[in-house]
Amino acid sequence: MNILWFLLIGLLVGWLAGVLVRGYGYGIVADILIGILGALLGGFLFGLMGIQAGGSFGSFLMALVGALILVAIGKAIHRVG
Repeated sequence: MNILWFLLIGLLVGWLAGVLVRGYGYGIVADILIGILGALLGGFLFGLMGIQAGGSFGSFLMALVGALILVAIGKAIHRVG
């Protein structure tokens, strides 16, 4: 059940990041990957800054920040290339 919840949150975070940066999501699989990678990136960056995100909302916010950074980087790379 935890894996299902993890994938669902990854999907929501990835979709929301796509909507905020791009205007629409990337599709189910890509949204899940963006959400999961965003959570890892957000956790890493928050750790470097010494910020602790507690609880479900804090984790969601941390994942969203990481996903937004990933989507923005991807958009910048795509624009250049």
